[in-house]
Amino acid sequence: MTELNIEESDIQEKFILGSGHGGQKIQKTASCVYLKHIPTGMEIKCQDSRLRDQNRYFARRRLCEKIDEKINAEKSEKQQAYEKIRRQKRKRSRRAKQKILNEKHQRATTKNMRKPPGEDS
Repeated sequence: MTELNIEESDIQEKFILGSGHGGQKIQKTASCVYLKHIPTGMEIKCQDSRLRDQNRYFARRRLCEKIDEKINAEKSEKQQAYEKIRRQKRKRSRRAKQKILNEKHQRATTKNMRKPPGEDS
């Protein structure tokens, strides 16, 4: 959490009644953890374990992963756009130019072969 500059004061934490498998124990105790990161608005709900402390740990971990994913995704999208523009502006290599010219020449000869005999223009 310190690497991502997430502070405890930025996190809103609630304990809610669990649901699903586990019988009466799950429905009676508030072991499900709900976290909301106020600056980003991200919400996490965790009920992996029957213990509240473990669920608190797992929820914080998931929240950090989600925030990290969002931060890195933005950087990578910007980086991808930059790389795309860079590739578009880059000069072609000699080999690529030669390949294009050879393909053009081959296409021209193919088209000339389609002409009826006697037309030389």
